[in-house]
Amino acid sequence: MATFSKSNAPLFSVEVYQNEFLPEGGREVNAIVTVTSTGGGTNGGIPLTGASASASSLPGRRTDAAVVVMVDCSGSMDYPPTKMRNARDATAAAVDTLRDGTAFAVVSGTHLATEVYPGGGRLATADATTRARAKEALRRLSAGGGTAIGTWLRLADRLLGGADVPIRHGILLTDGRNEHETPEALRAALEACAGRFTCDARGVGTDWEVKEVTGIASALLGTADIVADPSGLAADFTRMMEHAMGKEVADVTLRLWTPVGAEIAFVKQVAPTVEDLTGRRTEVGARFGDYPTGSWGDESRDYHVCVRVPEAGVGREMLAARASLIIPEPAGGTPRPLAQGLVRAVWTDDMAASTAINPQVAHYTGQAELAQVIQQGLDARKSGDFDNATAKLGRAVQLAAASGNEDTAKLLAKVVDVVDAATGTVRLKARVTEADEMTLETRSTKTVRVKK
Repeated sequence: MATFSKSNAPLFSVEVYQNEFLPEGGREVNAIVTVTSTGGGTNGGIPLTGASASASSLPGRRTDAAVVVMVDCSGSMDYPPTKMRNARDATAAAVDTLRDGTAFAVVSGTHLATEVYPGGGRLATADATTRARAKEALRRLSAGGGTAIGTWLRLADRLLGGADVPIRHGILLTDGRNEHETPEALRAALEACAGRFTCDARGVGTDWEVKEVTGIASALLGTADIVADPSGLAADFTRMMEHAMGKEVADVTLRLWTPVGAEIAFVKQVAPTVEDLTGRRTEVGARFGDYPTGSWGDESRDYHVCVRVPEAGVGREMLAARASLIIPEPAGGTPRPLAQGLVRAVWTDDMAASTAINPQVAHYTGQAELAQVIQQGLDARKSGDFDNATAKLGRAVQLAAASGNEDTAKLLAKVVDVVDAATGTVRLKARVTEADEMTLETRSTKTVRVKK
């Protein structure tokens, strides 16, 4: 394990869990890379000067973050009428949770994107006065129009892009499908916004498309969830904003180095959720590739790294990969390291050593399969392929039980009747509420940490 820190910066550490032993001719090395961030100030380790320095020294005050809340105000938000009221109250609760000094704005989303507060293409600075004015502006929100989420994201990007802060975050609420722009337009908006800000996405009610909402969160390195009952929005928005206010450092990258002859097969975040990062690699010179991880507060995440190495004989060993956490310098200089860990390969003729599976690798391989078979099972159920749905969801029940993922097990029990969890024997329920099915699909990628 290696750690690096700097005055006022969060302390990052990297731990690598693996079985480094391979049989003669073996080529695949698997490792779980655990990254933990603890402590630090509220400026991501970036020195502040002048007015910013004095403001940041005040308790609970920050000048290093900007947040835009995007509220669905399409016509469907009026059915039932309490939904729009709940959305206004939730946004007000999020505004109340902002720390003094945080730059913020509120956007109304329909087939257009409209600035609700403060307006004029700018952000407000959170204090008692601006929070009160924002909540007054929220009272005037009403439902009407269509849904074009790409336009909301592009406006949020313009607003956040004008803030000279390292941490930029969006919160997006929708209750319907993205029916007033093409899938290509939304995809283009996500590609334009990726890497510029992170975004948490929420679907309220049951008339929205799970894959749209989870796709937004995935592309922008945020979280996705369902709020089936609109009355739960205020509590959820408060938690989301508290989480955003806890971010200390932005644009952290997982940089992987491999020697000549070795290559990265895949990189997946496996805790707290499953997220495949393989296709997001950016080449940064010979043997180096960067994978985005977004913003960090006090938290820990696990990544599954699979490396293909050249064949070698018994007794040989090599450094298969070096995993480093890096952060860009504000002035655009050489990125500085936050922590690093090493992935090794050792060839042996000891069958017991080379065939043992590291417990962390085994656990997260199962969690990734769990997320996959839930999606496959639900897709089969929707298409009427009930035999395949039963098999996939039965496997999901088995994996959830074996790994101790109790939350997912409870969600599965609302979709299937569990006969025997250990063997994955289940029966599809004849009647399943739309909310239960969507909740399972939305939360299918959430994992549990391995018991160490």
